[in-house]
Amino acid sequence: MTTAVVAGTDPDGLGEALETEGATVVRVSGIASADSLGEAGIEDADLFVLTDMDDATAISVAKELNPDVRVVTYAYDSLPEFATAQADLAIDPNLLSVDVVAEELV
Repeated sequence: MTTAVVAGTDPDGLGEALETEGATVVRVSGIASADSLGEAGIEDADLFVLTDMDDATAISVAKELNPDVRVVTYAYDSLPEFATAQADLAIDPNLLSVDVVAEELV
């Protein structure tokens, strides 16, 4: 079973779509920091989904805590250049629906 840690407001409902596909989803409340990611279980997660590029620094934190986690961004804003090397997949919601993304990720 896929475990996903979702950070950000998730306005399109990717977290719910992942759950529909059978993933276990744990949400980070508030700012995605080392503490909140740790509490969400990032060390054992398969996916780290970020839906708010204002928290893009959380990508490096997630990778530091779990080098094997797949990082997926799903946001209308562009991924900052400093985070592009660590993100595995950056998706614009205008291009792919949450259902399609969830099906592919799980």
